[in-house]
Amino acid sequence: MSVKIRLQRHGKKQKPFYWVVAADARSKRDGKYLEKIGTYNPNTNPATIELNLDSAVKWLHNGAQPTDTAKAILSYKGALLKHHLDGGIRKGALTQEQADAKLAAWLEAKNGTVDAKKDGLSKAQADVKAKAFKAEQDVNAKRLAAAAQAEADAIAAATPAVEEEVAEVEAEEAPAAEENNEETQA
Repeated sequence: MSVKIRLQRHGKKQKPFYWVVAADARSKRDGKYLEKIGTYNPNTNPATIELNLDSAVKWLHNGAQPTDTAKAILSYKGALLKHHLDGGIRKGALTQEQADAKLAAWLEAKNGTVDAKKDGLSKAQADVKAKAFKAEQDVNAKRLAAAAQAEADAIAAATPAVEEEVAEVEAEEAPAAEENNEETQA
């Protein structure tokens, strides 16, 4: 029986979620499997991968062949490196402590790069939000300035008409006042 380490699709349309499984090569993609090794969610950024490292290495030791995508996932999480280091231990090239130290150093460096990517993504997202907020403030300021200008124009347009009306009323009242003065003097 040939064993493959492969992905088993779950989730819904346009939102895939995968299980990393060890399965008989003859079984269906989403069919029976021997053991669930981990999960893979490509919908997040960066992709979320949870993997039982010991179980994956056990299947690799037993001769399971990973598919291309599963091989990339195993490499990303360090399962292939651990399998390689265990081969060195069996041959006597390394001790268990040396192999564990190399794996721990590699995992630490990998976690550092992943954290740097997450920080970069969050910083980029914050920059985008800040730019959008600044643009919105500029648009609001222009809109308020335009509204104030329109109001000032409306007041300016209404003011000459009112001044003309006041001048006309004063002109009408002035002759009437002169007539009243003449009548009182007479």
